[in-house]
Amino acid sequence: MTDLPYINKKSVTELLPMKECIPLMEQMFRSLGSGQCLQPLRSLMWLPDKTGILGMMPGYAEELGVMGIKVISVFHHNLAMGIPSHQGVVMLFDAKQGQPLISIDASEITAIRTAAASAVATKYLARENAESLAMIGSGEQARRHIEAMLLVRKIKTLYIWSRNPDHANALGREVAEKYKVNVMISPTVKEAVSAADIICTVTSSPEPLVLGDWLSRGAHINAVGSSIARTRELDSNAVLKSSLYTDCYDSLFHEAGDFLIPLQEGFITNEHVQGEIGEVILQKKKGRKDDKEITLYKSLGIAAEDIFSAWHIYKKFVEGNPK
Repeated sequence: MTDLPYINKKSVTELLPMKECIPLMEQMFRSLGSGQCLQPLRSLMWLPDKTGILGMMPGYAEELGVMGIKVISVFHHNLAMGIPSHQGVVMLFDAKQGQPLISIDASEITAIRTAAASAVATKYLARENAESLAMIGSGEQARRHIEAMLLVRKIKTLYIWSRNPDHANALGREVAEKYKVNVMISPTVKEAVSAADIICTVTSSPEPLVLGDWLSRGAHINAVGSSIARTRELDSNAVLKSSLYTDCYDSLFHEAGDFLIPLQEGFITNEHVQGEIGEVILQKKKGRKDDKEITLYKSLGIAAEDIFSAWHIYKKFVEGNPK
């Protein structure tokens, strides 16, 4: 077997631009909604002191003829030291003979594909005339989500809130220089979300930051930051007031604190879930019903997103490096 190619972070950025990843994630959701993907729940190994996690996310894409796995470590305390909180690799395999095809930096794939998936959800669920965006958080996912949202809606005003005002101001200056959008640094979460048509929560907060009483009619929310059952970014009232959609039912029912905690508290039942985004795309389930409805996309992040992204990178790598 020849040496397995490895694609580093810089090359991932070049091979998987956001404008290509958004339609790729729409293709992925169609495939998932059509039953063409195997999507087991991720397996998590916590370290004994609970300071870090090793996550393993396998999957299979029949449409592409490949299978793969993302292995990623999560150490949130790294951020204080200037080290990424999420680090790992995505490995892609041929699904006919099983040979490994490529190994790719996972942190960059995760950052790009997560925002691209949120963009697909926004495309199908947000109001067509949505023009204001609230970004709750100021890290890498905030930066990627701003880029992605601007590709699917004509955003005129961006509100940024962060626990670290310096980070919020730095992101605001960067965005103002890069895009033609009016940037407002919000002193409170309430001020940011109450003025926004689209809200993206991309934090590591274990407790709710966004309250239902603050949401305006017709808003769309992409809840991204929490992916385990005991943490959430939205309070129960926010979920109750929203029409809830997700990337994958199995992940939502087992891993989403934003859903499971309101369920345990008796605010909602399983019937509160309106559908997967793939089902909305395929018109198996209805999306937004009117301009007053509040819609919520609960993102868990699934292996199919990584596999489709890795396949896209692999094809472009092979095309650029013919034998």
